[in-house]
Amino acid sequence: MKDITKRTLSEHSEALLTKEYTSSELVSAYLSEIEQKEREIGAFLHVDAEAALLSAKEADERRARGESFSAFDGIPIALKDNICTSDMPTTCASRMLEGYTPPYDAFVTEKLRAAGFVIIGKTNMDEFAMGSTGEHSAFKIARNPNNIGHSAGGSSGGSAAAVSACEVPCTLGSDTGGSVRLPASFCGVVALKPTYGRVSRYGLVAFASSLDQIGPITHTVRDNASLFAVIQGKDAQDSTSFDYEDTKEDREFSLSGARIALPRELFEISISSEVRSATLQAAKRLEEMGAEITEIGVPALKHALPAYYIISCAEASSNLSRFDSVRYGKRAETAKNQEELYKLSRSEYLGDEVKRRILLGSYLLSAGYRDKHYKKALAVRELIKKELSEVFSDFDAILSPTSPTTAPPLGQKSENVTDVYASDICCVPANIAGIPALTLPFGRDASGLPIGVQLMGAKNSEAKLYRIAEALEEVSAK
Repeated sequence: MKDITKRTLSEHSEALLTKEYTSSELVSAYLSEIEQKEREIGAFLHVDAEAALLSAKEADERRARGESFSAFDGIPIALKDNICTSDMPTTCASRMLEGYTPPYDAFVTEKLRAAGFVIIGKTNMDEFAMGSTGEHSAFKIARNPNNIGHSAGGSSGGSAAAVSACEVPCTLGSDTGGSVRLPASFCGVVALKPTYGRVSRYGLVAFASSLDQIGPITHTVRDNASLFAVIQGKDAQDSTSFDYEDTKEDREFSLSGARIALPRELFEISISSEVRSATLQAAKRLEEMGAEITEIGVPALKHALPAYYIISCAEASSNLSRFDSVRYGKRAETAKNQEELYKLSRSEYLGDEVKRRILLGSYLLSAGYRDKHYKKALAVRELIKKELSEVFSDFDAILSPTSPTTAPPLGQKSENVTDVYASDICCVPANIAGIPALTLPFGRDASGLPIGVQLMGAKNSEAKLYRIAEALEEVSAK
């Protein structure tokens, strides 16, 4: 029973099967970790210990009858607080939705419940998923368990920190421009941004609908693949979702003869020497295992970051218009008429970063600027898709840093918005192109902070990326 909270999802599944411990004991152990660490880490916005223990008891009873829902029945998990749960608040870390509990579960929430996962709570995040440092929550800052003076990343900072701190074995986050990968890289865990449509967005509070995807965060690549298998699939309530069966070629993919590309555009940016060295070391390790490593040019990647911020802010402006304190959201008590209600409520209950992006998006969609900026960004998006598609006709994957740096000190970038936005530069191409991207830890910097490396692949190549990542994970542990 010693250190059971440091075990992986797969190890818990095996231990529950062999009756080494019960789900009730497991959930109790994680609740104890949360109680001990939360004051320092700030990974959770809501924990329902009573409901979690009841769910664990029910899982133990099913297991005793031989009626387990799945291999993961009775294992705790936490969800980012923009994923709807009918029995817990979903606030998006915003005062606008403080205390709001949805009347329904998200599609992924239903899938997790059907598999028997115990949803232990909701994790902290940048408000409405807008941020890269975990500092834009309306309630508290998410801190990096490797060094609490440093950022946990964003916007799924709480989800990554909770796994890194062993407060839960796995979580779900959302990724619009790196929001599961960046915090996973900063916190030293594994995360996947799936192919757009592989996981339903139903019940995910929308930020930028053409970019958002829900993704798993775990300790290991194997666990990540297992959790992804649970949540993926077609949903009638999300017309962009679809079913996909991995090909035999992807499942049996071998590094011997594999072709891996290094895009020079993601190495020529301002990048720390330690991150660059770790990424090139990962490439060397893959080469030693039989892969062919080639440096290539993907010119459109230079335009990915501005295109991303134009598209995402425009879509955010549209999506967040519903939070007008009439349809959704808290109301300013001092408002005397409808116009004041809109103005005062949004001013009072939305944070500065959310306001900034709404204003920018509204400007970009206004008359005279829609054609000048927004439509050009959409054209750049098509160019990025085209160039990456051409890359994947010749290569199995792209290897790059996940972030130009390791986790920055808290407050370091808060005054310079463009520095914060630049953190996403390696991540946004995958969202723009709708392709899968995975990050895994590969070494640490001189101060002991984790370094993440990223793998991107063609649409629906998740199985192939997991195979490459597992090989890297094995050599990084030596």
